[in-house]
Amino acid sequence: MDTPFIYDRFVTGKNFIGRKAECSALRNLLENGENVCIYEPPKAGKTSVIQQTLFDMRISGKHYTVCEMNLFNVRSLRQFLLKFGSSVIRSSASTPAEYAEIARTFLSGTHFIFDQERLSLKDEVVSIDGTPDGEDIRRMIELPGKLAESRQSAFYVIIDEFHELLHLEEKEYEGIFRTLLKILSDTSASGFSASFILAGSKMNAMKQIFEEKKYFYRKTEHLPLQKIGSREISDHIMRGFLTGGKVIEQELLSGAIKLFDNNIWYLNHFAGICDSLSKGYMNEGILLDALNILISTHLHRFTNITDDLTEHQLSLLRAILDGETKFSSTEVIEKYGLNSSANVRRVKDALRKKEIISFNEKEEAEILDPLFRYWVEKYFFER
Repeated sequence: MDTPFIYDRFVTGKNFIGRKAECSALRNLLENGENVCIYEPPKAGKTSVIQQTLFDMRISGKHYTVCEMNLFNVRSLRQFLLKFGSSVIRSSASTPAEYAEIARTFLSGTHFIFDQERLSLKDEVVSIDGTPDGEDIRRMIELPGKLAESRQSAFYVIIDEFHELLHLEEKEYEGIFRTLLKILSDTSASGFSASFILAGSKMNAMKQIFEEKKYFYRKTEHLPLQKIGSREISDHIMRGFLTGGKVIEQELLSGAIKLFDNNIWYLNHFAGICDSLSKGYMNEGILLDALNILISTHLHRFTNITDDLTEHQLSLLRAILDGETKFSSTEVIEKYGLNSSANVRRVKDALRKKEIISFNEKEEAEILDPLFRYWVEKYFFER
């Protein structure tokens, strides 16, 4: 079904709104051979920005190879290397013979060989303890750069959910990070090397990698995504409704944009529900029905989140909703029963690890999911 309100996949072209500055910045970085990290909450538009940028580069005549992989299910070093290598080879070849040739040329001497049946890499016996060695890691991660150099062409590697590598043993993910850092630091003699886009939806885990531990200090450029402007969102939704001969009051639409904190994914989903409920005029009742439907879709997820919270974590969440900022002050600790400043630090860390809240550069807390914020205040705390 053709709809202007797309929320089940990334968007490009006429369906992409806002974020022109981010696309321009990303394009400049990639064309200058820089490496980029992007971390925003889930459904914030990371993939759409990346794909729109590549789309703009392609239609302007830029030639490049792009390799995409998602690490959401990676739980071992071996699994990462197989996924990485297989993704790079598939992006660089179109026939089994070409796949096999790349493996023979660039991975000869490693413990990985090409599987003709599955058109992917497989590993032989790798070491006494069953884990890949340092040479395997180096040869695999440098593969995109070797291909870029041999073909004299730009090569972009998009690694989504990069933070999932933290699920590996510390010595394993630090081995990957050290190797990747060295490769990001090397400059190809030919001028052609691979650029990496390291993206993730777990804000705090990505901050741990790039800001706290600084594994890739000065080797990646952070590209923050700003909120899409309310006017652009409003025009987009108004146009979408008008294609079906439907209208909505600006005041009602502005209220919805504010509730969802300009999150275009939630707003597209919300508008799509409204569109299905109405045959013409969008009144407040339709918007409330659509909001209830949207909440019911996420209810199980929201209740699972609150079920997993301790009393102190819930108390801190209540304090955030009340607009408190000095969580370690005596007044706030007594008001919300937080016991001590040391306990406040533990509770803040726990909520960060659960990716419920994050803190900006001013150490101001924000609840990452706008619909969860609305639900927890209205339905859980019943305020």
